[in-house]
Amino acid sequence: MHKIANSSNIKFQRKSQRKSAFDAKVFLDTSGAARKVIEFKKAAVVYSQGDAARSIMYLQSGRIKLSVVNEVGKEAVVAMLEPGDFFGEGCLAGQPVRIGTATAITPSAVLEIEKSEMFKVLHEQHAFSDRFLTFMLARNIRIEEDLIDQLFNSSEKRLARSLLLLARYGKEDQPQGVLPKVSQETLAEMVGTTRSRINFFMNKFRKLGFIKYNGSLQINRSLLTVVLHE
Repeated sequence: MHKIANSSNIKFQRKSQRKSAFDAKVFLDTSGAARKVIEFKKAAVVYSQGDAARSIMYLQSGRIKLSVVNEVGKEAVVAMLEPGDFFGEGCLAGQPVRIGTATAITPSAVLEIEKSEMFKVLHEQHAFSDRFLTFMLARNIRIEEDLIDQLFNSSEKRLARSLLLLARYGKEDQPQGVLPKVSQETLAEMVGTTRSRINFFMNKFRKLGFIKYNGSLQINRSLLTVVLHE
């Protein structure tokens, strides 16, 4: 009887350990003592360029635009974020202020994690640190690709690539083809050209059947030929 009791205790302890095991998804989907979920309406500012950088953000739902304004007031869109993306991570490297502005382009839910809490979880939970590292490596690769695109490709190619990325071309886990509403001004800021040029290329893409306007913007996979064309 004593052996059976010990066996039961071991099973109970194992179940308790499994229940208390860290779950990265649960952590990122819920509030806690050092993290909170904040709802933002469309066009609401999550944080502004120059704000103190004291926390890191995780996008639970919606879409976020990251932009930077230079000394003369010219704005550039540096990233369009989707659910599952981290942002504001510069604070982890000692960045004292935000170097850009984060704006919700659709109603969005953002998990704000205090810097000290983020460091604690990264050091103690390997599954979470692996997930964060994978995200950061993918972000760096994307930044390098964006830089190469900006340096060597025409504005027409840059627009085609931006539209394909927004439509999540190549991401098999997500529906493809339909974009959230994005203004031509925003596209111009992403591509680094004028709104009139964006309007010219968008009309050209529509006439060639690469895109469709039907209440929303639909991207055809054939738009990839613009990117691949020499």
